[in-house]
Amino acid sequence: MARTGITTGGRWQGWPGLLAAAFLASCAPAPSHGDADPARPTLVSLNPCLDAIAVDLAGPDQVLALSHYSRDPGSSSIAPATAARYSVTGGTAEEVIAARPDLVLASIYLPQPTKAALERAGLRVATFGSPTTVAESLAQVRAVAALVGRRSEGEALARRIAAPPPPRGGAPIDTLLWQPGEIVAGENTLIAALLREEGFASHAAARGLRQADAVRLETVLADPPRLLLVAGDAAGQRHPLLAGQMKATHIARFDPSLIYCGGPTIPRARARLREIRAELERKA
Repeated sequence: MARTGITTGGRWQGWPGLLAAAFLASCAPAPSHGDADPARPTLVSLNPCLDAIAVDLAGPDQVLALSHYSRDPGSSSIAPATAARYSVTGGTAEEVIAARPDLVLASIYLPQPTKAALERAGLRVATFGSPTTVAESLAQVRAVAALVGRRSEGEALARRIAAPPPPRGGAPIDTLLWQPGEIVAGENTLIAALLREEGFASHAAARGLRQADAVRLETVLADPPRLLLVAGDAAGQRHPLLAGQMKATHIARFDPSLIYCGGPTIPRARARLREIRAELERKA
C-alpha cells in the first residue's frame, strides 16, 4: 500500500522510554484475557485511521485502546461520543505493553525501536500504509478484519465502501478542495480518487498544483472554481469576500474528518459529496 499521508501512531520517546519499554518487555507475563475468544484477539490501535476501522469491526470488549488522536476532533475520523467509549494511549511502548493486547495495529511509520519493544514483549504488531484508492482501502479493511477475527463484519463494511456511484451525465464539476492550512490535496490521495469517482474535476490539478501546495484567498478570488469545498478554518477560508464576490461559485463546508482516512470514512465522504452535488443541481 502507498506510504503517503499516513499519520504516525507511535512517537520517538528517547532512550529513557526505550529502556523502560525493554524492562517491561523482559518482565511482562504472557498476555491473559480471561475468557477472551482466541479467534478474536484483543487489540490496541496506534493510528486514527486504523482506530476507525477497529471500532467499526469490533467493540470495546475487543478494542482495549485507541490512539490519542481519536480524542482530538481535528484528527479523529470517529464521532466524539464513540471515541469516548474507549481508552487511549499516547503511542508509547510502555502504555501499549501495560494494556496487554494480543495485537497492535499501527502505521508503517511506527518507529522501529517502539515496534521492536512491543515484539520483545510478545505482542503481534501489524502495520499498514495509507490507502490512496478505494481498492486499497477495501484490501486494508479485509486485512484488518482477518487479523481481528471479524471477517463477516469486514465484508459488511466492504459492501458499504464499494457501493457504486449513481449514474450521472454532464461534464465533471470544476472543484477546489480547500483543506485545513489553506492547502490542496494531491491527485494521488484517497479523497482525490473519491472526488473523481463522484464526478468532480480537480481545479488544483488543472492549474499544476500538487500535494500540500498553498492556495491563498487572493488566488481563489482571482481564479474561482465552480465548486469550493472549504475544509479549513483559516482567516482566508472564513473571509466575507468569499460569499461577497464569488457569485458564480457554490461554496460548501466539508468536514476535515472526511479527508484523510479510508474504511468507514469513505461512505460518509461519498454521502456528503452527493449531498453537495444535489445542492448544485437544485441551483442550476
